[in-house]
Amino acid sequence: MVTKVVLDFEKPLFELEAKLNEMRQCLRSSTREQTQSEVDSLYNDIEVLELKVDALRRSIYKNLTRWQKVQLARHPARPYTLDYIYTMTTGFAELAGDRHFSDDKAIVGGFARIEESASGFSQPVMIIGHQKGRDTKSNLYRNFGMAQPEGYRKALRLMKLAEKFRKPVITLIDTPGAFPGIEAEERGQAEAIAHNLFEMAKLTVPVICVIIGEGASGGAIGIGVGDRILMAENSWYSVISPESCSSILWRSWNYKEQAAEALQLTAEDLLGQGIIDRIIPEPLGGAHTDPDAMARTLKSILIEELKLLLLKAPGDLVHDRIEKFSAMGVWKEET
Repeated sequence: MVTKVVLDFEKPLFELEAKLNEMRQCLRSSTREQTQSEVDSLYNDIEVLELKVDALRRSIYKNLTRWQKVQLARHPARPYTLDYIYTMTTGFAELAGDRHFSDDKAIVGGFARIEESASGFSQPVMIIGHQKGRDTKSNLYRNFGMAQPEGYRKALRLMKLAEKFRKPVITLIDTPGAFPGIEAEERGQAEAIAHNLFEMAKLTVPVICVIIGEGASGGAIGIGVGDRILMAENSWYSVISPESCSSILWRSWNYKEQAAEALQLTAEDLLGQGIIDRIIPEPLGGAHTDPDAMARTLKSILIEELKLLLLKAPGDLVHDRIEKFSAMGVWKEET
């Protein structure tokens, strides 16, 4: 169970909601000694406060800064990869190990089936993603969602298995970065990520990548080359985290908010730059406020995207994917 976390910018809303709950409790515990007019007055006060709470909630979450979205992306109650898998799919069979060194618990994956009863759509997929923990013990077990080389090699092994059986690949990205420890470098962290980029570009099956939380640097792009790149509304995707950027440029973490603004790392920023293809709307307040609704939204979008990609020939998928990534970026030639 995750302890309720209130972010700095949410405190005015939290205080108003606490006052509203007190008034509701007072109404429920009203006694016969209270007159009808007193009860009616309390009803009216509650209705007025409910409107204020709703207006404040919309004002806060519809006008988030880039740094505030980074904070929401890191919310400890936010749904993670396995939460989505067990909510969106059936028959998930997790596969382990990279067949070279070990099984990295920071990346999970396996075959599952995604279905839509209304249309009769039913499609086996290979679904892979970063997995964080909910507490200290599980975070240590999952290495805080930071994959090592064997994690990326496991992911690639599963993708090649999906290609062998002609099944689409879905990746769910949520990592503060690839693990930076010396042992990861000794086992070829950079090579593992680079090899994934090279091989993912050539997969002859549909590949959909979804940034569901944090998308930091090579740790994210290591499973992030796809035909369609989707991004949750309150997630972030960047070559570096705001804190690390602040540390490099200003020699201090105190400028992380300015760094977040300069990095332009939100879904709206990246859609405008052509880095991602689609934004997945979240419930007001973030995905953690209604994980089931968020999973239903993501599932419907994935099914919609899969239906279109499954119509494409393998050669067209590879050609279009390479063209897509080749077209990214802006440059200027000087004479």
